[in-house]
Amino acid sequence: MLSESATVSDLRPLDDDLAAPFQIEGQPARGRLVRLGPVIDDILGRHDYPEPVARLLGEACALAALVGSSLKFDGRLIVQAQGDGPVNYVVADYDTSGGLRGYCRFDAARLAALEVSRPGASALLGQGVFIMTIDPTEGKDRYQGVTAITGDTLALSAEEYFAQSEQVPTRVRLAVGQVHDAQGLRWRAGGMMIQNIAEDQARGSTEEAWERAQILFATLTEDELIDPLVPPETLLFRLFHEDGVRLFPAKPLTAFCRCDEDRVAGMLRSFPAADIAAMIEGDGRVHVTCEYCSREYSLEPGIVS
Repeated sequence: MLSESATVSDLRPLDDDLAAPFQIEGQPARGRLVRLGPVIDDILGRHDYPEPVARLLGEACALAALVGSSLKFDGRLIVQAQGDGPVNYVVADYDTSGGLRGYCRFDAARLAALEVSRPGASALLGQGVFIMTIDPTEGKDRYQGVTAITGDTLALSAEEYFAQSEQVPTRVRLAVGQVHDAQGLRWRAGGMMIQNIAEDQARGSTEEAWERAQILFATLTEDELIDPLVPPETLLFRLFHEDGVRLFPAKPLTAFCRCDEDRVAGMLRSFPAADIAAMIEGDGRVHVTCEYCSREYSLEPGIVS
């Protein structure tokens, strides 16, 4: 990863907070690239997460944007993982407007007790499941795929998901880290995914070309994925310049949250009256904090009863 002494300067805004498809020229392999700067710093900065937890959530957000930005209809792509480890739940929610949000639940004492210097997904989540949910806005059924949590990064669980649920050969790389800029340490995240295009009568066997694409993809480093001084087109050229690569127009990404006072009040109305009464604090109001964005709501009990 980039060291904490790395310096960010002269950055071009269009190189950050985007999801863009690409095609390896003349080869049966396509992919997507995600770069997250201010967006992931905003999402992670809303919570005082320990570093390993923040990295895990950063991976989930990058992955949700990678997969969600490929949807051909309006809706949401939700990446979740839950297990019996110190982090019992992580979720990232991508909206096809380009919005991202996410949060983690964890046990601070169990996390501190881990005897691993830089715990990955398996150590943090333990035994559990990885879930991707496609939730169309309207007109289509909700789809959910489930697989086991695999390896030190959510990228491995995603590859297993595509192998089992989509039956599409897929490789995924995710990276999360911090760099210095004029305001201090800032979180960054990145992700890249390549997929094999199935052979057909006109294309013939794609096995050899797919093997070559995977070999080139394997040279991608975590530093390159989050380095703000390496634009997307430069990164793709480094990997695939021998064949050529075409980068298509990018979709901008933003940090967002769906919460508002009406939604919070509606959620509280689903609780029994006795439970709501127990939530009333000394000032006579019900206080709720959004798990995603940490916004605090202070409501009159009459609004939710």
